[in-house]
Amino acid sequence: MKLQLKHWFLAGIFTTLLPLGAAGQSEGSPANPVLPPTFYRTTKVDGLTIFYREAGPKDAPVILLLHGFPTSSRMFRNLIPALADRYHLIAPDYPGFGYSETPPADQFQYTFDHLAGIMDDFVTQLGLQKYSLYVQDYGAPVGFRLAVRRPERVQSLIVQNGNAYSDGIDNDFWTPIKKFWADKSPENAAAVRQGLTLEATKWQYTHGVRQ
Repeated sequence: MKLQLKHWFLAGIFTTLLPLGAAGQSEGSPANPVLPPTFYRTTKVDGLTIFYREAGPKDAPVILLLHGFPTSSRMFRNLIPALADRYHLIAPDYPGFGYSETPPADQFQYTFDHLAGIMDDFVTQLGLQKYSLYVQDYGAPVGFRLAVRRPERVQSLIVQNGNAYSDGIDNDFWTPIKKFWADKSPENAAAVRQGLTLEATKWQYTHGVRQ
């Protein structure tokens, strides 16, 4: 999905993007080291089964990886083992995404506020006291809300194609989505549902990239 990225810093919310302060690989590392394992786990959060991927030493700096749309923690499947020798990585699936439980829409509020609350309870349950936030696409409005709720826990922000402002969602792509947000009529729902087809998903992954 193509989002405008002007006005990168939003005054009054996030003024500094802090670097991760962990050491890199030591000298003498093998040319083709064996990749650290990634573990697939589930836990109950607010009565829902939440799936997550975990890798790396428990005493290493923590990176919480929040995925975008239309995807899940699987988008980090190659990144996680590449960093797991020096970071403790946690990558959950939100409710309704990936392998996490999908409660019916009439019984669960699929809003960024609610998803952020679930993620807040998730990291609290795992006992994560300090972490860096890696957010991509939909992970940004979830992660930014989490950072506002728990600023004392967030050590740094790594932002990939994420919005903290309205300028990035002012194009035609977002028009039917905004209409659905304002009025969840059957007609507006049908228009948005077209964005969930296989063809639309392929477009999001291939639009604007070289052949």
